[in-house]
Amino acid sequence: MTTDEVASPGSEAELLGRYAEGALLSPRAEPFPREGSLGERLEANPFLMAPMAGVTDSAYRTMARAGGAALAYTEMVSVAGIHYAGEKTWDLVLPGDAEPDIAVQLFGSKPEQFREASAQVSERLGDRLALIDVNMACPVPKVTRKGEGSALLDDPALAGDIARAVLAETDVPVTCKIRRGRRAGEEVAPEFARALEQAGVSAVAVHGRTAAQLYRGQADWGVVSRVAQAVDIPVIGSGDIRGPVEAARMLEQTGAAAVMVARGSYGDPWAFRGARTLLAGGEWHMPGIATRIHAFELHVRLLAATGAHLARARSLAGWYLKGAPHASAWRDRAMHCVTLDDYVELAREALDLVEGEDGA
Repeated sequence: MTTDEVASPGSEAELLGRYAEGALLSPRAEPFPREGSLGERLEANPFLMAPMAGVTDSAYRTMARAGGAALAYTEMVSVAGIHYAGEKTWDLVLPGDAEPDIAVQLFGSKPEQFREASAQVSERLGDRLALIDVNMACPVPKVTRKGEGSALLDDPALAGDIARAVLAETDVPVTCKIRRGRRAGEEVAPEFARALEQAGVSAVAVHGRTAAQLYRGQADWGVVSRVAQAVDIPVIGSGDIRGPVEAARMLEQTGAAAVMVARGSYGDPWAFRGARTLLAGGEWHMPGIATRIHAFELHVRLLAATGAHLARARSLAGWYLKGAPHASAWRDRAMHCVTLDDYVELAREALDLVEGEDGA
């Protein structure tokens, strides 16, 4: 292999075609269905890649779709950022060339800014926009103190106005992501979901923690069931989905129409395909370390191709190389990688070691 071949990132679509097979991933993502109700569209594949701030960039979404996710969400996108014409905000929105379509998650607190942002997102993405989701779940104080994210759980009237503002400016399904409640011991999700249903949203995603829990403690899957019983629109379950086993189990136990996989997809883009296999009664095993190293290399190449900061690959190394021989040493080395060449060389050396030990 020449240095130029290592250093040249290529387009995302080209990279998938070249490297997906070694990573046991699909070289082409299937588009999200365009016909029927949202519930009908989710029936064929009910496993979605959740929006995660600082994680779900184009490269991450591409890996998830190649691993079988029906749909992948952007990071949270500020409607104020779109209002003030921030190009960095649009970097979060626009899909990469290997993404057939995406779900865009918006956050904010002003209906007029949601209206404006929805119109612009719909216009710029066209038929590559699968749906718009409104974040009413983020528990982070820098978001909630502005009345955004899970702070909207305290104001169902404003939440309804926001939903209607988005619906007025787009033809794609509009959904909202909520939490069980804001405070410990509080559960507003069923009633809140009914208000959103009346506003006209196509589905509600429910995270089983309260905002006060942040991401600590245990998610209550029971609230997903209670919301599913309270509304007639599809409910998407979220919380403590550590991998395909939990994803399939939530779908079976809660009455949810779909499941969002968040941290359970760290280093495991195959989780979505695995969940579908388990749901169908089959057996699933996490791919071996050699396959995970191939996936790590592909993921880093996608980062480079999309212009993302390669420092993100340092986290990827920890996720994909977990369980590899001398994993801690590889993680330490990744912390000093700077260029695409650095990461590819790391992956190749790790793979040589694994294959050498397997053949010993």
